[in-house]
Amino acid sequence: MGAPSALPLLLLFASCWAPGGANLSQDDSQPWTSDETVVAGGTVVLKCQVKDHEDSSLQWSNPAQQTLYFGEKRALRDNRIQLVRSTPHELSISISSVALADEGEYTCSIFTMPVRTAKSLVTVLGIPQKPIITGYKSSLREKDTTTLNCQSSGSKPAAQLTWRKGDQELHGEPTRIQEDPNGKTFTVSSSVTFQVTREDDGADIVCSVNHESLKGADRSTAQRIEVLYTPTAKIRPDPPHPREGQKLLLHCEGRGNPAPQQYLWEKEGSVPPLKMTQESALIFPFLNKSDSGTYGCTATSNMGSYKAYYTLNVNDPSPVPSSSSTYHAIIGGIVAFIVFLLLVLLIFLGHYLIRHKGTYLTHEAKGSDDAPDADTAIINAEGGQSGGDDKKEYFI
Repeated sequence: MGAPSALPLLLLFASCWAPGGANLSQDDSQPWTSDETVVAGGTVVLKCQVKDHEDSSLQWSNPAQQTLYFGEKRALRDNRIQLVRSTPHELSISISSVALADEGEYTCSIFTMPVRTAKSLVTVLGIPQKPIITGYKSSLREKDTTTLNCQSSGSKPAAQLTWRKGDQELHGEPTRIQEDPNGKTFTVSSSVTFQVTREDDGADIVCSVNHESLKGADRSTAQRIEVLYTPTAKIRPDPPHPREGQKLLLHCEGRGNPAPQQYLWEKEGSVPPLKMTQESALIFPFLNKSDSGTYGCTATSNMGSYKAYYTLNVNDPSPVPSSSSTYHAIIGGIVAFIVFLLLVLLIFLGHYLIRHKGTYLTHEAKGSDDAPDADTAIINAEGGQSGGDDKKEYFI
């Protein structure tokens, strides 16, 4: 009785310590796959591989345990699911237009003895909607405090919201998360409170949503704000250096929101005011010395007023150095340089001529010493006649 009962134990021991072939056969028949993440609306590829198929086919099933493909044979009629590759060692399928409902564990099976399986977790990312900003109703006054709200729905997992004003980051409240009615996606919201200044007039307050499904793409909404503030002004003369006899315009350049609607010109020590107008310029058709003084311009809007000052000093009518006089000075210098070069050339030329002239006169003097002059010729001629000598000598 003892020997037969020990036989199964011996067989089990032998199978455990059999040459590695049997044990490797079990490992090589185990299929493997990988988890996948896909953005809703995208396409995911599920790949299942095995080394030793043991003359059996691979199979893919969805989270509801419905068979999708058995080898190269379609089992579920869903045109979104297509065969990518089918061999004895691999079964790959693709699912397009992935929806949130497609998320879950997919099973790859091989029908060996026993049946072996591998799991692939498919995670579907919900894309957040474009954020919506609320809370801005009308124009703000300088130094007012305002609160803006931002909300975005449809993200999975929950997205994060950030605020900025132009290129400056605004520190809003932490993102609040609320699950959507579908039980899969989330709605996120945030708010930011800040005090406005005149520099914020026309600024964009931007709410951005950050989520891995966007892959770095920008998804944001901007709210442009308007800030009302008191005007400022400055006086600009044209021309900048006025002189007696010239025409002068004093421009009162006002800035504000709303822009100044009225300008009042005054001169210190002079009453009544010089001019009240919607035009910003004070015109002097012909400047006199008596126009010198301090002028004030008051720019007014329905947000308030601002007064700027300018001291006018009327200069003498003599011309001031200008670019034309500089140009004439340069031309004069060039002409003077050319004249100097001509004088140098004349000096060298005169020196050259004087040297060659002296050489020529020296040669002339040597030639005249060898020949008798005219007086000697005449005397010799007369002496020949008085001596009765028939011989006559002439020197030409």
